[in-house]
Amino acid sequence: MAHEKKERKLTEAEQRRLDHFNEVGDALVAQGYTRTDLRINMVTANVVSIVGAVALLAICIAAFIFIHPEADLASGYSLIVLLVVFIVLIVVHELIHGFTWSRFTPNGFNDVEFGIMWNALAPYCACNAPLKKGSYILGALMPLITLGIIPLIVAFCIGSAQLLYIGALMVVCATGDILIVLKLLGHKSTATDVLLYDHPTEGGSVIFER
Repeated sequence: MAHEKKERKLTEAEQRRLDHFNEVGDALVAQGYTRTDLRINMVTANVVSIVGAVALLAICIAAFIFIHPEADLASGYSLIVLLVVFIVLIVVHELIHGFTWSRFTPNGFNDVEFGIMWNALAPYCACNAPLKKGSYILGALMPLITLGIIPLIVAFCIGSAQLLYIGALMVVCATGDILIVLKLLGHKSTATDVLLYDHPTEGGSVIFER
């Protein structure tokens, strides 16, 4: 006989966020919106990140050597320094999410919450207000652009191995964000009024449309 999967116990912050979400969500449904969950599995996202890290680093290093054959990939390289920078940038990654989303919320940073999803060992930034589709996607991808893609471009332009490693790692750290956006873009809809809300307790988002 199959057994139902036991639901995990929510933290106090998650329960508070869920209650607020239900209140806002019910109000939107009462206004004629339909709701669709677009959750992603954070464990899967972490596995994809690991696989992606190996592939991306291999591709970046090969391309870097091809463009800058004279470069020494280990020159001035410190694993400890890179680790410290990486940890700091993880925090900055979430702050960029929050800052960008706060530009489009009714109460600014008061509508943004930070924390750690312990079941997946994943830090998060949650927006506790519905956003227009473009605003939501911009906030979701801004850390990828500013901490990952731009440093990679600069690394290839100036031949910096340090920026190459940091940029590649920051792209990998944005795997969950990329999966969330891909899930959203893969949702087919003819609605003209679309709002996105961060899922209050899981990775992913909830779309309200009418």
